Amino acid sequence: MVAVSDWRGSVQAPAGRTSRAGRPLLSLTLASLMEEVHAHSGAVYLLASGEPVLEMAVMAGMPRAFAAPWERVGLNAPIPVAEAVRERRLVWVGGAEEMARRFPRIAVVLPYPFALAALPVATARAVHGAVFVTWPGSHPAELADRERDHLTAACDRLALRLERAAAEHRPVRPEPELLTPSAAPAPGTLGTAEAARMVARLPYGLCALDLYGRVGYANPATAELLGVPVSALLGTQLWASVPWLNDPVYEDRYRAALIGQHMTSFVALRPPGDWLSFRFHPSTTGLSVRISRARAVARMNRSGPRPGDASRLVTMSQVLNLAGALTQAAGVQDVLRLVADEIAPAVGSRALILLGSRAGRLHVLGHRGYADTHVAEHLDGLSLSARSPCTTALNSGVPAFFDSRAQLEHLYPSRKATSDGMAAWAFLPLIASGRPLGTCVLAYAEPRTFPTDERAVLTSLSGLVAQALERALRYDTKLRLAHGLQAALLPHTLPSLPSVEAAARYLPATQGMEIGGDFYDLMPSHGLAAAVIGDVQGHNVTAAALMGQVRTAVRAYTTVGQPPEEVMRSTNRLLIDLGADLFASCLYLRLDPARQVAVMARAGHPPPLLRRPDGRVRVLDLAGGPLLGIDADATYQATEVPLLPGSVLALYTDGLIESPGVDIEDALAGLGRRLGEAPEQPLDELADRLVRQSGALAQQRPDDVALLLLRTRAPV
Repeated sequence: MVAVSDWRGSVQAPAGRTSRAGRPLLSLTLASLMEEVHAHSGAVYLLASGEPVLEMAVMAGMPRAFAAPWERVGLNAPIPVAEAVRERRLVWVGGAEEMARRFPRIAVVLPYPFALAALPVATARAVHGAVFVTWPGSHPAELADRERDHLTAACDRLALRLERAAAEHRPVRPEPELLTPSAAPAPGTLGTAEAARMVARLPYGLCALDLYGRVGYANPATAELLGVPVSALLGTQLWASVPWLNDPVYEDRYRAALIGQHMTSFVALRPPGDWLSFRFHPSTTGLSVRISRARAVARMNRSGPRPGDASRLVTMSQVLNLAGALTQAAGVQDVLRLVADEIAPAVGSRALILLGSRAGRLHVLGHRGYADTHVAEHLDGLSLSARSPCTTALNSGVPAFFDSRAQLEHLYPSRKATSDGMAAWAFLPLIASGRPLGTCVLAYAEPRTFPTDERAVLTSLSGLVAQALERALRYDTKLRLAHGLQAALLPHTLPSLPSVEAAARYLPATQGMEIGGDFYDLMPSHGLAAAVIGDVQGHNVTAAALMGQVRTAVRAYTTVGQPPEEVMRSTNRLLIDLGADLFASCLYLRLDPARQVAVMARAGHPPPLLRRPDGRVRVLDLAGGPLLGIDADATYQATEVPLLPGSVLALYTDGLIESPGVDIEDALAGLGRRLGEAPEQPLDELADRLVRQSGALAQQRPDDVALLLLRTRAPV
């Protein structure tokens, strides 16, 4: 592994030095390397100065835009060049399926058949960068020893040159794209003019595209078939200059041909009813396109699916949208919902089951699309050693695709007894950080084939689902711990005290960890009743733990008989002594029904509301002090408030009255109005009414809500 000092101690300003002959060092090295191993594209990365980041310095063989998501790569990123640097070794990916399993972020963007090798550019003293090169999908699944030796030797030579340049303070800068120049005409072939006349006589369209997909030549038949003049085509991309070709599916065929270096084709409808066939024939210098009428397709029912659409399971925009959506998933049920609502419809799946792996068994995390809710029960608790397509996929890490029921039951006859009514299946292992998490089962209502590109897309999507599930499982675990902590710190019930009726409500925030520092308590105090409500800054376990300490401290100071102002001062000093760097607001009061008064002290907390027996409500203007935890010498004054029997005190945290776009004064007045208009009713019903009418029950709460209601009764 690369130590931190490796990248901080070396001088790698992404920069470019030239050789003595005046030609770019990086471009020459890359071009020579690609020629030696017969690769068709590649790139050189340099380590950024002072950052654990690889920056692309030069790319060759294909447009740099294809690698735009990886222009800057963090050393911890799950992609081959970063892994090569981290582990100081050659990383080999033998094809599309292996790429989908190991590096799904690349496979979802480039789901094409190609092989890739990534190597560090490093000496024994420092890492300087990395290199990757690619081959067409026809390359053998293993890297040849000759290729490995050439790659390693070239990267070692480059590392020494970069180290020498750094020592001599000669910067090595990024260089322009290195696109292979057009080959010179072969001896004994037609000259340019005669070749053009010959192509012009052909009855079908021929045009030449460069590596960027721009038209460099088009014969008259191309213009006639496309309905666009040759002059309007030259220098443009077909999908940009021909409106009815402006579809990501068609551009994807060009990318597939160029990256995979194999012939690709599609059929497209030229409005209103002419079907045309397109064939891309690639090389390292560009692509030749043959365009002809697709008469067989034209005779087919035009109401059926467009043949061109079947060439790609999910469009690029859909893939990026799905990847973005999965990064937003918080809990396991969020992942299930996104897979069911976003991925399953996009890939044509009718139903799905999401399985997790725990303690050597599979457990159903959720399922969708089955009319029989018991269809997944036979999988819950299934041992990983059992013979099943779910366990086989997870144990091997290799997806399993079954085109028909007969194919599935041939390998797993026992499934006849547990039929789910479906006709085709994809069993996708969910593996993240090298750890098997479970299996995603996609079921299809009709038999279907799973071509290679479709398998690659599904496999790469399963990698993204696995990463989202890994985060969701961690989140759910933390959430359970947080809720358990908070439940232990807040009172389970309020005590029954003479002359006081009480009710409380607590609602966690719906953002972040859904745990905060709001607290309340009611306790006896030397024959009287004491109450407290407060809010510790933050929405995390630290805030909740500190809340528990504050609540315990208030109880202790109450037990020893400190008056309200001293309780507040003592709690403030404790909070500062704890050194938590968090603040807290607090309101503490002591009720004396016999004297019909309440003595209150306030530290930066919203003022309480008092509803008199006649129904009138007022905001209590209490003397206050600063938030707890700011000033060790702060003092807090006590205020005595008359309290007739039947009066209701409403103590609350700011989550009850604060909402985006609402003035706090208006919100407080609204709470007072709702309190005053409420009919005489038990405090539990009143608490529910106030929480409901304030909107605190809404699905989106940016802050916690705590409410404590106290009603005084005449002493017996």
